[in-house]
Amino acid sequence: MRILVASLLMLASAAALAQATPASGDDGKVVVSGTVPNETTKASVLERLRQVYGADRVVDHVEVGGVVTPANWSQYVAGAITPGLKQVTHGKLEVQGNTIDISGEVPNEAVRQQVLSGLSSAFDAHYGIKQNLRIGQSRQKVLDDALANRTVQFQSGSAILTPAGRGVLDEMATAIRKLDDPFIAIVGNTDNTGDRQANIALSLARASAVKAYLVGKGIPAASLSVSGQGPDNPIADNGTEAGRARNRRIDFRISRN
Repeated sequence: MRILVASLLMLASAAALAQATPASGDDGKVVVSGTVPNETTKASVLERLRQVYGADRVVDHVEVGGVVTPANWSQYVAGAITPGLKQVTHGKLEVQGNTIDISGEVPNEAVRQQVLSGLSSAFDAHYGIKQNLRIGQSRQKVLDDALANRTVQFQSGSAILTPAGRGVLDEMATAIRKLDDPFIAIVGNTDNTGDRQANIALSLARASAVKAYLVGKGIPAASLSVSGQGPDNPIADNGTEAGRARNRRIDFRISRN
């Protein structure tokens, strides 16, 4: 179990804050905790989080009362919760009085600057931002490293996975679970032997078989799409057996952050 949630950990409070530790089933959730001045503020913050992250991912640990906030604090906090924050993973956002503290991982420097600019725009000049946003490993690289230039193998001319193919997919499922709610395109490819339309149909059937296997390993079906390109996207020479073997492959592509 990860102590920090996989997505943004939202700690919103005008007074002293205590980090929430997710329960065993909360991995991948967005935990919001701390103390806010009134029920209206609590409802506003939670509603905005649910709009951005999805209602099923937001865990409410917010308390109400006993704090005094700067002017317009509630509106500023709710306004700072934008889809741009979803690009921050393994992190937290803390708003205490007029101090904003954000930490976590972002995929590149451009995203770091976008996140900080968005926070700066959401608050007025009386607020200060402290940040510890790290450049993390590319999601696509995580998938590429797990696949490691191997091919997902099927029985000849069919969409039935071989034991070796299932072994590769077991490793891919482990890699996918390390990512924060990815959307992955599974693309089937073939060599150019035989009828093109039949190869396109076979490549789609194989991509669908891969999706079904990963779903069986606990990967959400809604986060996986399938397509079949048949022989249309070779990566090696179809004039050799080794090249044709490389072209009979499944690609895994991060298609949405």
